[in-house]
Amino acid sequence: MGSSRTLAILVGGGPAPGINSVISAAAIEAINSGFKVVGVPEGFRHLMRRDIARVRELTIDNVSRIHLSGGSVLGTGRDNPAKSEEAMAAVISSLDELGVTHLTTIGGDDTALSSSHVAQVTQGRIRTVHVPKTIDNDLPLPEHIPTFGFQTARHVGAELVRNLIEDGRSTRRWYIVVAMGRQAGHLALGIGKAAGATLTIIAEEFASSTIPFATMCDIVEGAIIKRRAQGQHHGVVVIAEGLIEKLDPTELAELQDVERDEHGHIRLAEVDLARKIKVEVQGRFSERGIRLTVTNKNIGYELRCADPIAFDAAYCRDLGYSAVRFLVEGGTGAMVSVQHGRMVPIRFEDMRTAAGRTRIRHVDIGSDGYRVAREYMLRLEPEDFRDPAWVEKLAEAANLTSDQLRTRFERPIA
Repeated sequence: MGSSRTLAILVGGGPAPGINSVISAAAIEAINSGFKVVGVPEGFRHLMRRDIARVRELTIDNVSRIHLSGGSVLGTGRDNPAKSEEAMAAVISSLDELGVTHLTTIGGDDTALSSSHVAQVTQGRIRTVHVPKTIDNDLPLPEHIPTFGFQTARHVGAELVRNLIEDGRSTRRWYIVVAMGRQAGHLALGIGKAAGATLTIIAEEFASSTIPFATMCDIVEGAIIKRRAQGQHHGVVVIAEGLIEKLDPTELAELQDVERDEHGHIRLAEVDLARKIKVEVQGRFSERGIRLTVTNKNIGYELRCADPIAFDAAYCRDLGYSAVRFLVEGGTGAMVSVQHGRMVPIRFEDMRTAAGRTRIRHVDIGSDGYRVAREYMLRLEPEDFRDPAWVEKLAEAANLTSDQLRTRFERPIA
């Protein structure tokens, strides 16, 4: 596959809408700039095994119309070559055998870390650039600049939740929906806010490093009581899956047999938090003689391979093009971003904490955006306990005495 300049493109981590648009734009611009372009399937997996037989050349003809399709034509993988010197050496050897001089990686923080290792180990002989991808929207980009795939995931998620809202209205039931978002609540909040969910709970609301499971259930129960007092017997609660990692350690210990990925993270989608909350809340009402119909649902996998909406399709073309221009201009070892219509590289070292991990962009609960979302949620708030007549109505809806209601819910929860 000899060429003076060869660009390899690979995708790591979970899928996100817009991957194919990045691949298409990067390949086309690289070819037009005189590169040979090869697509590496399934992330670093086969390179770590010194298997280059699956690598294929990309041409303008076979990438020119993939930009509007979901998924990844190159597949994706979570194999982590940064875990050992041997694995990284195998990756470098495989890239050298392919004649690769430049590498574009598409992925989240773990893939970015692996990309930075390639740049460091080869001391610039293989120039690397990373395109940030995650529907979680949690990479350390400047404020108001989304990670690609987030906008589409929010759009599709909001449509799903809107359908559940109507189903709940028609059947007089509640839905507990857990939305993907390992460490940040952007996706859950975005979906809940756009769809007009009854309530959204994200980890950033809690100052404490741990959250008792009972506290999550208290918030959900309080919202249901308030709805019942208003004469409504249905609703949808959206919960960020990142709350799982903030569970009290004694409760989290019960999850230690859950499968973990190559980077040591608990596969949060395997933990059915929605069902646990459903069973607990349903049980609380049942003990007080109230029959409540609650259905649990997780959403996330439905969002990751959706066809990109126009925003992400166009945005990802910008990113793919900018990534190659960064390399062509001699850049290496950075994540590419588009800010105010211009390509801005972000050095890998500027993305990391002192411990060497990629910084996480959390939801700013002091922002107007969060404040608006909170205003349109339904929660038991301190002001709900100021009017004795309203307290009596809430207590009746909960089948509690006024004093019991105050004891349970008058304290601030979140």
